Amino acid sequence: MSFSVTLTTKWADFDANIHMRHTAYNDYAAEARIRFFKSRGITIKDFTTEKIGPILFEENTKFLKEIHIGEDITVNLKLVAVSDNKERWKIQNEIFNERGELSAIVTIYGAWLDLIKRKLTVPPEKFKSAFNNVEKTENFHKIITDKK
Repeated sequence: MSFSVTLTTKWADFDANIHMRHTAYNDYAAEARIRFFKSRGITIKDFTTEKIGPILFEENTKFLKEIHIGEDITVNLKLVAVSDNKERWKIQNEIFNERGELSAIVTIYGAWLDLIKRKLTVPPEKFKSAFNNVEKTENFHKIITDKK
């Protein structure tokens, strides 16, 4: 199942060159990810209740086309990789400008963090199932962990 969200850019997202600042792309990708979890029935309250949160190891952004002030953008979400127990995952967000042109690709590698123990953890079933039936990238693969 595909997931995307349309967002309107705002003044604070732009720099002196009159194009969207580089970190704003990552902010919109993060917003899309939170909205994705909400669409799967996982809210911020669930993160608090379960004492679990996402942690990022790596974030890579590839810039392709400019986005201009006031444009509506569309951000999708695809699964690049996931471990068998859903502890670790790689997610790709594609960001499209108002003309539908691919403007940036944000790829993150992350995992679930137990907020009490401050260690990686296997998420509860509700969190695991969020990744079921998610659109996958063409190079989708399994993350192999070295845990015994």
